[in-house]
Amino acid sequence: MVTERGGSARRQLSGGPAAMGTVDLKDGANAVAINLLLIVRPERKGQRDGLKDGAGLQDDGNGNSRPQPPPKKDLSGQQGPKEPHKQKQTVTSYTNEGTQVTVEVHPKGTSPQFFKKLSFGKGPRRVPSLRGQDNKAFERTEVPRPPSTKDLHVYPWDKSSLKSLAVDLQKFEKLDAYALKVNTKGSVEELVQILLKQAQTDLEKVRAIWMWICHHIEYDVVGFHNKSLRLCEPTDVLRTGKSVCEGYAGLFQKMCSVAGIQCMKLSGYSKGYGYKIGQSFQGNSDHAWNAVYLDGRWHLLDSTWGSGTVDDALTKFTFRYNEFYFLTHPALFVNNHFPDNSNWQLLKPTLTLKQFESNLQHNSDFYKLGLLTAHPHTALIQTENGTATVSVECRPSTLFTFKLAGTEEHGLLTLRKQGMKLELYPQKTGRQELQIFARPSKSTEEVYTCVLEYIVECKSVDKSRCFPKDLHQPVGPSWFTERQGFLRPSHPDPIIHTNDGRCSLTFTLGKDISILASLHADSSGLSEETGRQHIMQIHRGNQVEFKVHLPHAGSFVLKFFTKKKSDPGSYSFVFNYLITCLNTEVKWPAFPLRYSKWAEGYELLEPLSRLLPANRNVQFKLKMQGISKVLVQAGDTHTLTLSRDGFWEGTCNTAGCTELFVMVHENANHGYYSHILKYDVEAQ
Repeated sequence: MVTERGGSARRQLSGGPAAMGTVDLKDGANAVAINLLLIVRPERKGQRDGLKDGAGLQDDGNGNSRPQPPPKKDLSGQQGPKEPHKQKQTVTSYTNEGTQVTVEVHPKGTSPQFFKKLSFGKGPRRVPSLRGQDNKAFERTEVPRPPSTKDLHVYPWDKSSLKSLAVDLQKFEKLDAYALKVNTKGSVEELVQILLKQAQTDLEKVRAIWMWICHHIEYDVVGFHNKSLRLCEPTDVLRTGKSVCEGYAGLFQKMCSVAGIQCMKLSGYSKGYGYKIGQSFQGNSDHAWNAVYLDGRWHLLDSTWGSGTVDDALTKFTFRYNEFYFLTHPALFVNNHFPDNSNWQLLKPTLTLKQFESNLQHNSDFYKLGLLTAHPHTALIQTENGTATVSVECRPSTLFTFKLAGTEEHGLLTLRKQGMKLELYPQKTGRQELQIFARPSKSTEEVYTCVLEYIVECKSVDKSRCFPKDLHQPVGPSWFTERQGFLRPSHPDPIIHTNDGRCSLTFTLGKDISILASLHADSSGLSEETGRQHIMQIHRGNQVEFKVHLPHAGSFVLKFFTKKKSDPGSYSFVFNYLITCLNTEVKWPAFPLRYSKWAEGYELLEPLSRLLPANRNVQFKLKMQGISKVLVQAGDTHTLTLSRDGFWEGTCNTAGCTELFVMVHENANHGYYSHILKYDVEAQ
């Protein structure tokens, strides 16, 4: 028995596959006796159990039964005029399993005419189209079916496509532009009829509906906070131009139904506004979205999230179209959408709620920037021996940075050709928020977007990994530094360890590249100018070597800056290394002071220390091309000799002087010398 209540009328219908009877409908003071002919099409075999059949009820595939839309609405969206009781009325209803219930209503005293042909075929049933109108733009909607094996996608994501259906967005440009311009205050039916003028296929119809809703319906921030002011019926959403997720999904479903597209409104949990990393989900669903049936499969979309964003206080909505949530691949959709009915994950295997809660959330920007996967997969990271590692895989060249507890000091981020690696060394125990940011390397705007958020739980601190404040992320050479002209680095790792306080790095340089290097440290009184004097730069053709002598033990940052030789502008930072030395006996003096006449191709082999011993004979050896004479000026002036192998060599005594200079005579026709190096002599 099926009982249906509507207004003050109550109808009780019973019978087998075909039944006829009489029932009184009482409405106010009027009473009408009518004959009923009830035809019931049996449930098709092979359908799943647990769905409710009944006149006027349809399973939504999400575990709920809902009333069928009232019949006989015209294109204005209003209820049509009541017909005289003498006319026969035929009402047909379908369930989600394909069972058809047909009721003929006749005036009392008339004889019903049985249908001449009854079909019990297994094919899908179609809902009647709009009556009394031009229906060329509309199709009859097939009965929505629950997901089956052919709808399922493999989990985890196979890194193939962001969408579950191959879509060429360029082919949608004209349709999208048309949908955005459509503006009508009429009924849902009228709106759909106008939209479908430029849509031919089912995919184009869905696209037109999607684009219109995402660009014309704003999120109702007032209704979100005050349920009594919330309007979710499709006609109300269309009239007011705003709603919450329930209204977005309901309007989308209604418009698809009018357009002849199978569409379901789904509900479940979401990692949207107000979500906290690692939180548990319980109680009622907090979000609604849709599934549409295209090309023989179900596909997922979320027009609420596709339309825009809200501020942190959820007091202001901003239209910001998001293509990602249109026909999103189910393995990506489940990152932040967990349906009440797990079948609507459209995945094999499906995720449990516990997995959904613990899994790392990848927002849409993560995938729109071309990122593929991140490790760990869980949102909560626990350190081991004071450290933890995060990695991201991506296809294109992407730049990254991070913030741990609001700073980027406590980690080492290195770029890879296919992503990045981040080693974390928290300097305090407890839970701390980790944010990872990314941007395309070719972007003209140096704006990084947050793509991942973790919670790092630190149980112990590794104090040996306290990095200098001048260390910039990312650290070490990479594909990015290669683009800037630093090729074939001798040290590919971001950290250089030295026991005696000295190290040497070499690169092959790109064309037209000029380089500067500087050395920095915390709490050592090492100024930028002094730090530069602890670096000796040597050019040999397209090769460049950097000799570094540390002034003391500790951690240092070696920074590199470049510019084009042909560019008169300033140098730009490219990357840096971290240099560490634990030997407390290390105390190297600076290299000799180099004057402006010290040319790029010059090379000093000895002496490398700026501070020379007093009263000693000091050996000098330099390599310089295009020089006619070299002098060393101390207490006396000494001339260096050019050897057969191209080195200027000689000895000078430091007795009786506090400073020593190296001078060159560049042109034999000129009578003056240029200072190129300066040394200090120890006090006697």
